[in-house]
Amino acid sequence: MSYNELVQLLEKNGFVWINSGKSSKRIYKKDKCIVIVHYHSSKEVKSGTANAILKAAGIKLK
Repeated sequence: MSYNELVQLLEKNGFVWINSGKSSKRIYKKDKCIVIVHYHSSKEVKSGTANAILKAAGIKLK
C-alpha cells in the first residue's frame, strides 16, 4: 500500500486533513480520533506501519 492509498482510505472513512506538522507529518482527525501520517506520496508504507495507522483509526480491511 502506498502513502497515497493510505491517505485516500482515511479520507474515504471520514478523516479530514487538519494540519501539517514539521517535515512530512500530516495530521488527520475524525471526531475525537487523531491520526498522524508521515507522508511520502507514492512510496510504499511498511505493512506494520500501515496496520498500526489503520488500527488507531479504527479501520478494518476486508
